[in-house]
Amino acid sequence: MKTALSIAGSDSSGGAGIQADLKTMTMNGVYAMTAITALTAQNTTGVQGILEVSPEFLQQQLDGVFEDIRPDAVKIGMVSSPLLIQVIAQRLQYYGAKNIVLDPVMVATSGAKLIHPDAIQVLEEELMPLALVATPNIPEAELLSGCTITDAKSMEAAARQIGERYHCAILLKGGHSINDANDLLYSDGTLHWFPGKRIRNPNTHGTGCTLSSAIAANLAKGFDLPTSVERAKNYLSGALAAMLDLGHGSGPMNHAYPLQGVFAQEAD
Repeated sequence: MKTALSIAGSDSSGGAGIQADLKTMTMNGVYAMTAITALTAQNTTGVQGILEVSPEFLQQQLDGVFEDIRPDAVKIGMVSSPLLIQVIAQRLQYYGAKNIVLDPVMVATSGAKLIHPDAIQVLEEELMPLALVATPNIPEAELLSGCTITDAKSMEAAARQIGERYHCAILLKGGHSINDANDLLYSDGTLHWFPGKRIRNPNTHGTGCTLSSAIAANLAKGFDLPTSVERAKNYLSGALAAMLDLGHGSGPMNHAYPLQGVFAQEAD
């Protein structure tokens, strides 16, 4: 069985972070492992607290995984401090990790910053060049490129600029009122659009985690990057289209969490 490692923060309510990654990787037919960068106390109404792990403990987690069950792919999610980023970069290089998918969690859909300002430069310098593909959303791509993105043409310009600057493929996720649900892959000097139809489902907490984890799972199984992106996008669309509700709770997104576990992709 192929294996994948998620390096990310924990979501205590189970909808995003490593919990979403574990569910997604499992549903996509790979054995999932984790290295936790932070514990969060959160639910559908927001984040109540964050407790980062120490750099030493993060290294111990990474060493424990690589020295026993080597991952065929690695997904990196929320890492908010420079020291943790440096540990991840150093250990991934030490072990020669392959198929690295970086979800540069910097800006929430609401526009809120999710990373320490002094960590952004370290992420750009240390992790972006190690990634096979990075998966920024529109606000994150604007931060990485310094460009304003307002339409498909500016999406293409930003993706090309980021990819050439950091020497990795870029999957620029659409949405954010730019287009329906069309994502753009820039890889090896070429642009590839993945059209999608926006699904009117309020249960979207964790979609970025789900997409990047599904890409990593498919890369681990040996699919090339465009095929992995297409399969991941189909998986996410199927999960959203299932429209399942938990039906309990009092938060504004209290039905958000069946997303990762309701649409099994074949485990080939």
